[in-house]
Amino acid sequence: MGNRMSDIKFSIGIPAYKAKYLYNCIESILNQTYTNFELIIVNDASPEDLDTIVSRFNDERIIYSTNEKNYGAEEVIGNWNKCLSFATGEYFILMGDDDTLDKHYLEEFYKTIQEYPESNVFHCRSNIIDENSAIISLTQSWPQRESLLDNMWHRLNGFRQQFISDFVYKRNFLIENNGFFYNKLAWASDDITAYQAMRDNGIIHINKALLNYRRSPITISSSGSVELKLQAIIYEYDWYNKFLSQCCNLQEQDELIKQIILKDLNKLKRKKNIHTLAYSGFFNGKSYFYNFLYWLAKRKKYNISLKDYFFINILALKKAKAKDK
Repeated sequence: MGNRMSDIKFSIGIPAYKAKYLYNCIESILNQTYTNFELIIVNDASPEDLDTIVSRFNDERIIYSTNEKNYGAEEVIGNWNKCLSFATGEYFILMGDDDTLDKHYLEEFYKTIQEYPESNVFHCRSNIIDENSAIISLTQSWPQRESLLDNMWHRLNGFRQQFISDFVYKRNFLIENNGFFYNKLAWASDDITAYQAMRDNGIIHINKALLNYRRSPITISSSGSVELKLQAIIYEYDWYNKFLSQCCNLQEQDELIKQIILKDLNKLKRKKNIHTLAYSGFFNGKSYFYNFLYWLAKRKKYNISLKDYFFINILALKKAKAKDK
């Protein structure tokens, strides 16, 4: 690579908890063709033996730290920001402990950053892999450069799949904004952090799949308390309302997109409430009848209409039926 290509330092943070794929994850990072980076691993007081896995690597670029107590799923953002607090590079990547990087990941981002140094956030395409690391799918291609509002519209309307480790952030931007956006269960935290970073100069995208994202049956958003999720949805949509109303002096098309998003927010929030409650609220060890009465009493708190509530029950029963087959 020579010296020419080593003037940007990357910091990669792994908030680590699960042991199963951690070795592969670390190995894929240390195998990068671009070598000017540090790898920060923060063990979130895991019950599994992560120390042994990390000690198998003898590389001075690794910084390893263990939390005294576990942040847990609800407060996982705390561990994301803990990783960030150790970083000294100009750019920061947050890495899932079961995902892996293509060996050209940093090199490709390095080249792209050289072209668009003013941007705060960069993104790449991803392969989606299963538990055996076989590629089962890949994410959509995007325009090379996209405005905040265009990106938000596509994401909110379900046209985009994105994760956390396919984003690269200017570290100073994250520090100035108090790190990753806080919401319980890290709900929409990755999306909102990215939107904040796109505000001034949009987002730059690489149409090569450089991340291997592992589809696992248990994610933070698939576990966790339903009440917390419904509260997190309220917080997320309050943020959209506030943030969008502060976006002004926009170009004509962006102004139009902003009005459309604002008009659709309640519909999108409603859809998310329905989906969350139908898929997580009923068959959870308590009887269906108990849950039916419980949520019937609570529905007003989360602005769920009676009509929607019956629709939620139909979806939940359908889901249970499909499971039994």
